[in-house]
Amino acid sequence: MNIFSKFYCRVFQITMQCFMPFLPYRQPEILTDNLDLYKVLEEQEIENAILITDKGVRNAGLTQALEGVLKDNGIYVHVYDETVANPTTKNVEDAIDVYKRNNCQAIIAFGGGSPMDCAKAVGARLACPKKTLNDMKGLLRVNHKIPLLFAIPTTAGTGSETTLSAVITDSETRHKYAINDLDLIPSYALLDAKLTLSLPKQMTATSGMDALTHAIEAYIGKSTTSSTRRNSLTAIKLIFDNLETVYNDGQNLQARKRMLRASYKAGLAFTKAYVGYVHAIAHSLGGKYDVPHGFANAVILPYVLKKFGKAVRFKLWKIGKFCGLYDGKTTSHEDGAKIVIEKIEQMNKNMGIPNKIEELKKEDIFELSKTAAKEANPLYPVPKLFNAKQLETIYYDILK
Repeated sequence: MNIFSKFYCRVFQITMQCFMPFLPYRQPEILTDNLDLYKVLEEQEIENAILITDKGVRNAGLTQALEGVLKDNGIYVHVYDETVANPTTKNVEDAIDVYKRNNCQAIIAFGGGSPMDCAKAVGARLACPKKTLNDMKGLLRVNHKIPLLFAIPTTAGTGSETTLSAVITDSETRHKYAINDLDLIPSYALLDAKLTLSLPKQMTATSGMDALTHAIEAYIGKSTTSSTRRNSLTAIKLIFDNLETVYNDGQNLQARKRMLRASYKAGLAFTKAYVGYVHAIAHSLGGKYDVPHGFANAVILPYVLKKFGKAVRFKLWKIGKFCGLYDGKTTSHEDGAKIVIEKIEQMNKNMGIPNKIEELKKEDIFELSKTAAKEANPLYPVPKLFNAKQLETIYYDILK
């Protein structure tokens, strides 16, 4: 990257870092069961709500208890369960149609990151009916209060129940982009680890690595605060200590609770500190090939950390020290960083996550790298700046 591009990116990021403490960040209020959610709806005099989920979650019966509680108490739930793995603009418009036809007054997002992204985008479109989703991509382009939004995660990974971000894929162009606005942060998050007990092993693994990516990218970036660093480190340690446990024993409720907490903490961290090139590359692969986001993050993360080199050694060393991977007094920064990266690679291997993306085609790398660079620069406060040409090398690293 040339010196003028670097200067522009860093000035933009420094300006954002100075400005962001004055933004009205908020955390969702935590609910613990379905009756809590019903009481909020009752207090708000809401009679109709849309429940946005996907076929897998609905067919597994995970929404049944909530639907039953609300129905028994006179609240009509109108279900949209067509959300796909990388939610599309068509998903959003179809869900809006359900919302409007049934005079809904609130949105309940139930599932992993995809239903939550879809639900947030629905809220954005309802709040700004004259804007397309493409008009709202980027940072702080909604700026209108969305309908009351509840988030109920069934995975411990995305942290979407606490973030300001919705990632959407254009149904026609397959371009994948993020909408980031404080108004998209859910008002309430219902955290129930029992909903994650039926999560398949591979989804457990990739969603957990998604949360790890959030926490690490938030920690190593240049827009951290004491609270984001604290949340990141807490999340990383919880994931290092519990992810393989829940992968091997999915019914371990205590470990599931700790993973749900890790996902939430990582979400709090990256909402303020932001992410980096791992996400930009993963988004390009998701848009082009429908590669699941958590899976892509898991594969890409070690390569990007290695590419950063000296720029992240000290922070990776601090992560390893905090997580007890070694004695910080006798381990060098270089060795500590290497141990942390090897830990991530070993976790992937132990959970059957490969180190390549088989969908990736060599002839697409040039365009994909441009897409990733456009998303990341100047928005993401990465520890070291790369242009599209430099990002190409990472795509070649993950080419099968």
